[in-house]
Amino acid sequence: MPANLTFAALKTAVKSGEIDTVLTCIVDMQGRLLGKRFHAVHFIESGFEETHGCDYLLAVDVDMTTVPGFKASNWTRGYGDYVHKPDLSTIRRIPWLPGTAMVMCDLLDHHTHAEIPHSPRAILKRQIARAKALGYDAMMATELEFYLFEESFEHLRDQGYRAMTPMVRFNNDYGIFGSMKEEAVMRALRNGLYGAGIPVENSKGEADAGQEEINIRYSDALDTADMHTITKNATKEIAHQQGRSVTFMAKYATAKAGSSSHIHQSLWSKGKPAFFDKDADHGMSQVMRHYMAGLLKHATDLTYFLAPNINSYKRFTVGLFAPTKAVWSTDNRTAGYRVCGADTKGVRVECRVGGADLNPYLALAAQLAAGLDGIDQKMELEPEMKGDMYSSKKARDIPHSLRDATVAMDRSKMLRAAFGDDVIDHYVHAARWEVSEHDRVVTDWELMRGFERL
Repeated sequence: MPANLTFAALKTAVKSGEIDTVLTCIVDMQGRLLGKRFHAVHFIESGFEETHGCDYLLAVDVDMTTVPGFKASNWTRGYGDYVHKPDLSTIRRIPWLPGTAMVMCDLLDHHTHAEIPHSPRAILKRQIARAKALGYDAMMATELEFYLFEESFEHLRDQGYRAMTPMVRFNNDYGIFGSMKEEAVMRALRNGLYGAGIPVENSKGEADAGQEEINIRYSDALDTADMHTITKNATKEIAHQQGRSVTFMAKYATAKAGSSSHIHQSLWSKGKPAFFDKDADHGMSQVMRHYMAGLLKHATDLTYFLAPNINSYKRFTVGLFAPTKAVWSTDNRTAGYRVCGADTKGVRVECRVGGADLNPYLALAAQLAAGLDGIDQKMELEPEMKGDMYSSKKARDIPHSLRDATVAMDRSKMLRAAFGDDVIDHYVHAARWEVSEHDRVVTDWELMRGFERL
């Protein structure tokens, strides 16, 4: 679904005084929106052409620490500027912010105006182009889970993120009465997103106290990634406006269920689903079987792009609906890759590996790269697994740590061919920094376990 403002309509709204602020937004390595707030008059006069921002925005960690050692951005190169080029097809109203519109920007080289290869939006666009060259449109959707708390962000930060109170005190999966308690935030979120041109389907209580899920209608892969990123930002902003807080951590507490971001994906050709064959088992066409085979062959290699943080791997817990095995099955939530909509035109693959902390551009790009490799190589799909994958000793394990996933990414010939060596080296360096930072910090767990007893 296209964003809901054309540039001409924006000009009209600005001249009438209806819109006075335009957010120009890029996406960083963590999948967050960064950018500037333009006075709308300046934006429509000249800002729509381009603006600029420091290139360190693609070379920092989640704390905005200037990470040493990146090839593309460093002190020797002087931390110069990238061009932020507004994609005018993405202009949309932001109903929860008065007088405000937003536009997504691509990152370009200041001198050549070529896209920055390691920018998340550029990485995804290249894989979309690769699919189009094969005659396919990549159609995707993400399901996004998070926890909603009574306290504000400021209160919880000042208290060291302790004694958090879920908006609903009990497991409220699909519960109508329980989700009513969260409705002040969730209704504002659904309506705000819809007013921003994001086609919300529904929200629901999820599988633990205070956990929510919001679902956006499927779209082309780039639009889906844009909508996912805006949805996360909107959720935080709307919760903040009401004195509440949310977290998209993959696992915010040891005893709690993790928060996922399942990725539904299919390929279309000439307006028709290329994954469907009414005469095939489960309705899975040969194209879908090749695509799925690619996902599974490269499942270990692309785990980093689904689970990019130390905390991500705490989510892979037996019995809490997060997968531990990268295998496929039909309508089976214990498998990392689930076939949904079997025997219908909606047949598709759902990757259940990713957590809510993933960067959607990188995750979708990695899925596409693996699936398209399966098509290119005409890979044969391994047999379907059935039953309880948690208890299977033969099934392919999901990597157990960020350290293991980083090694697999670094060694992946498929990812290096699809993304380029410099891009993979950039994200390997980011991952190694996360591991090294975690390794040097003393944790609360260590203090509780060892302060008195060691």
